[in-house]
Amino acid sequence: MSLAEGVLQLIEDAARKDHFAKVNTVWLEIGQLSGVEPEAMVFCFDAVTRDSVAQGARLEIITLPGTAWCMACAETVPMTEVFGECPQCGGYQLQVTGGTEMRVKELEVE
Repeated sequence: MSLAEGVLQLIEDAARKDHFAKVNTVWLEIGQLSGVEPEAMVFCFDAVTRDSVAQGARLEIITLPGTAWCMACAETVPMTEVFGECPQCGGYQLQVTGGTEMRVKELEVE
């Protein structure tokens, strides 16, 4: 719920700065390794946006893939879990490099 409230705060700040009155669509990027459940975000977003500039806005979620640098392979590899093994060598010496973020990518406004 607090993540959805944070997204709403960003939207309201942008509305004050850019002088728009209504948000029709929000594109939200969520990394596969972020720990954010997209279905829960949709539910919470609908709840927190009531009586706001984003009331009734459609939330489009863009899932970003998880990636890590494998020290043994010396390559970037795809990851589906933060503490998983390297899909190429089976090792665990991995540095996560992508897929942990969540950000508002774009707004469609009136």
